[in-house]
Amino acid sequence: MRQLFGTDGVRGIANQHPMTADMALKLGKAAAIVLGNGKNKPTILIGKDTRISGYMLEYSLTSGITSMGADVLLVGPMPTPAIAHLTKSFAADAGIVISASHNPAEHNGIKFFDKNGHKLSDEIEEKIEGLVFSNNFNHDHIIADKIGKAYRIDDAKGRYIEFAKAAINNNSLKGLKVVVDCAHGAAYHVSPQIFKELGAEVIPIHNQPDGLNINKQAGSLYPDKLKEEVLKQKANLGIALDGDADRVIFVDEKGHEIDGDQIMALCALELKKQNRLNKNTLVSTVMSNIGLDILMKQNNIEVVRTDVGDRYVFDEMKRNGYNFGGENSGHLIFLDNSTTGDGTIAALHVLNIIKDSGKNLSELAKMEKLPQVLLNLCVEEKKPIEDLPEVLKKIKEVENRLKGKGRVHVRYSGTENLVRVLVEGENPQDIKNYAEEIGEEFKK
Repeated sequence: MRQLFGTDGVRGIANQHPMTADMALKLGKAAAIVLGNGKNKPTILIGKDTRISGYMLEYSLTSGITSMGADVLLVGPMPTPAIAHLTKSFAADAGIVISASHNPAEHNGIKFFDKNGHKLSDEIEEKIEGLVFSNNFNHDHIIADKIGKAYRIDDAKGRYIEFAKAAINNNSLKGLKVVVDCAHGAAYHVSPQIFKELGAEVIPIHNQPDGLNINKQAGSLYPDKLKEEVLKQKANLGIALDGDADRVIFVDEKGHEIDGDQIMALCALELKKQNRLNKNTLVSTVMSNIGLDILMKQNNIEVVRTDVGDRYVFDEMKRNGYNFGGENSGHLIFLDNSTTGDGTIAALHVLNIIKDSGKNLSELAKMEKLPQVLLNLCVEEKKPIEDLPEVLKKIKEVENRLKGKGRVHVRYSGTENLVRVLVEGENPQDIKNYAEEIGEEFKK
């Protein structure tokens, strides 16, 4: 059982275990050893979002890494997918992102990329964790010029901007008007500029980070303000990023929310039309709506499902030669462009489709979703669900009531002490009741 790593790096309340300066120091040391690829002087690139605790963790990681004889490249606030790209662009041996993604400002996290910009395998994370807990860091011999250096990088922003624009071949977006919700997060100074440089008229909102307002009633989890602004500005659409800009949701010109499943459907259909969807297959997770499977089947596109987490989607894509996939939360991976979920690149693809087709987003996002209820319950302990017989009994009972016209999926969050109960079915009130019944068994 891993004690530090969840589905997306190490997460927690900043300045509380495990998200402390001391733990960051040890993670930096371990990363330098495990990800240093045996070099005498490896290089690790570090970026972060806009949380105030990012300073504390950035300096601690830097201290740990340089104490092991590795150099550090500091790029400051940048989207998570930008760190994946910049790690390769600077030929670094690894990349680190200090971010808790969509979580509130008091949280933070540390996640890693290998030299290819890929998230780490479970095995590599376990090696890092093992070193942290063994505290077996021998750096007595690393003295004088063998100690690593830290460098501030000035042109990181420009490199990412050009990389992102190339995802749609620098096609013009002139004539499109977009509202961009930056969540007061890592993309506040980057994403709006990318859309502007391609010719779109851009109205940025929630782009004034103060270290404490990241994701605060802003971004992909809170689209109400974006909906208002899209209607007020008579924009073609709204784009809502999260705190580290690796996920995105949209608002169409009528003010309706368009989620990750609907965007996956839209993009998969376009890729197939252009003969660019490898093996006519879309990769999604167990959380995606059944409506996605139905629409894809109607269009001769196979859907492959994975565990929750964009790294599991990526692993499936890489292993079997697929090139498009994602999550209903808005992590969308265009593997021909990026090695991880990238909200800005996903938005560029959607804008490109709108421009080429001459259609509105409401016309293009036609996937019909089966009613779905997701119940999040706080838990003190994540006991294996298979060890909870009454919960299993209730789940089976609900599945029988759904009669094959819906499904139940129950899992623990990989980043928080939550159990997530998902129920899909034809009747909204019934599935709400079913989810609450399962939730009651967990409470017992």
